[in-house]
Formats: sequence, C-alpha cells, structure tokens
Amino acid sequence: MREIEQIYHNNFGIAFYWKNQNTTISDKIQLVFKETGFYLTVQELNKFCDLIEDSLIENACCEACELKYSCHKFLLKTPCSQIDLAVSMTELKSIKDLVEGSLFRIELDEYVYGAGLN
Repeated sequence: MREIEQIYHNNFGIAFYWKNQNTTISDKIQLVFKETGFYLTVQELNKFCDLIEDSLIENACCEACELKYSCHKFLLKTPCSQIDLAVSMTELKSIKDLVEGSLFRIELDEYVYGAGLN
C-alpha cells in the first residue's frame, strides 16, 4: 500500500497527499468519500467549495421541511464538468466540512511553513 500524508478527515471521508519514496506530492489533493475519489489541485478544491455552497443555497428552500435530512438526493456539481453527484443534505454538509477543513489546513500549513517563517 502506498503511503499518504493526511490533511483532514471527518466521519464521511478523508483528504490527503500521496507520498512517493518518503516525499510528499503536494501539487494535488486526494479527496475520498462515499466510495468516490477526486484528485484535485487547490484551485479545483476551492472551486468545489464554491459549488457546494451554490448547492446549499439552491436547496435552502428545504430548511423548513421535516424531511430535509431524509429526503431524496440533491445534485452536486463537481470541478470535473462531466461529473455530478447525487447526495443527501446530510452528505452535502459532510462534504462541505471535509473540503473546508482541508482548505483551512492547507492554507494554515502554507502560512506556518511559508510566510510565517522568519
């Protein structure tokens, strides 16, 4: 099994960098959830974050509905224009946490080990 460097995880999925011979390959992030994997750049991960937010706004009409967490699936666009996902509201919020947590950790590491070093 190949080695990884974990970026962030929650109960729904994980984000990590692949390692090759003890060297972290940090140009792309592997995002895995719901038996699905995406290999994305930081720019694509940011775009995915925006698409998740768009989906949450688009489905805000469901806020007052008693079935909003057990309802059928909502369509979630991905940074890959050919791929859309069908997810529940609970899954959508878990994906949002996974993507936002990953971006936060990436930006924090860039600051701490980059601009933050004197």
